[in-house]
Amino acid sequence: MADNKKKRGAQDRALIALSESYEVAYWSKKFKVTPAKLKAAVKKVGHSARKVEAYFKEQRHMAADRARIAINQPYEVRYWSKKFKVTPARLKAAVAEVGHSSKKVEAYFATKKKAAKKKKAAKKTVRKAAKKTAKRKKS
Repeated sequence: MADNKKKRGAQDRALIALSESYEVAYWSKKFKVTPAKLKAAVKKVGHSARKVEAYFKEQRHMAADRARIAINQPYEVRYWSKKFKVTPARLKAAVAEVGHSSKKVEAYFATKKKAAKKKKAAKKTVRKAAKKTAKRKKS
């Protein structure tokens, strides 16, 4: 896809020329990545569009896999339970309830925490009210 007439053969169509700005724009739009990410990928795997596309697919797959909690792996249970500041048993229960997505599990723990705080605050107000009525009765 280069301007050079010598490079206009079919074999050049599958190569990404970083020196051509329109090519960088075309391929980055096609792969739905930023030009900087495209340049980094080309540097890493070469100028072949097929290799670059495979590289981006692998990166997306790894990112999706990173966000999932594998309960059958002890090191993952340790990591996620430490991250969410819960016991491994609570983590396993949460995963059983909402699924393996780390975002869903995090949201689940956040709602649990909010509910616990509200409950605690409600208990405190009840205690304070009871103390006030007890003081009034004494005096």
